[in-house]
Amino acid sequence: MGDLFFNKVAGAILAVGLFIMVLNELSGVMFGSGRSADLAYPIDLSVLEAAGPGQAEEAGPVDFGLLLANADLSAGERVARRCVACHTFGQGGASGTGPNMWDVMGRTVASVSGFNYSNAMTEYGSDGTRWLYQNMYEYLENPRRYVPGTSMSFAGLRSQDDRINIIAYMRSQSDDPMDLPEPLPEEPEAEAEMAEAEAEADAERVAEADETGDEADDEAADNGDMDGEADDNGDDDASQG
Repeated sequence: MGDLFFNKVAGAILAVGLFIMVLNELSGVMFGSGRSADLAYPIDLSVLEAAGPGQAEEAGPVDFGLLLANADLSAGERVARRCVACHTFGQGGASGTGPNMWDVMGRTVASVSGFNYSNAMTEYGSDGTRWLYQNMYEYLENPRRYVPGTSMSFAGLRSQDDRINIIAYMRSQSDDPMDLPEPLPEEPEAEAEMAEAEAEADAERVAEADETGDEADDEAADNGDMDGEADDNGDDDASQG
């Protein structure tokens, strides 16, 4: 082996090393280093944290009396249009994939004559259970979870407004609509907070009235001082005269 061979080997080694260096630089440019750096387009992470399927509903009993009294029947009718592929809502309407929904609120579950209910729904209504506000509300949120085995394939209404509005609409589809429940009584804590707020407002009004009275007293005192000065000036003029 001559010098030419070793020169070729050295050149090959240098070429490989150069190639590795260039590849390393390119990867750093393309993919960046492991160190943190400012983003070219900064992202407000708080927006991502706030994103979600929707605001969670408050825990506690649902105030059907209050919500149904303020429900939007036209909005409920629009929600019901999602169901017309399976259900009819008018009086005397034929059953389809699902039973007719006229006068459903207050009706015994699985009681439409001639309709072939699923075993799960038939069993749910076997003890005379009726469709009331609470169970209809929970059923509409997720039918297959509320009555496991039901043949109703609808995924459910996640929005509380949608559920309340369609329940109010279904209630209206009756010759004798079911009575609305009374609104829930205000919680003692809420009443205490209102009383405290009223007390604070009264205290502020009294303080403002006192401040106004003090200003009036100060003004009257200033006027009295001015009258005293006038009397003194009058006395001086009289003595000079």
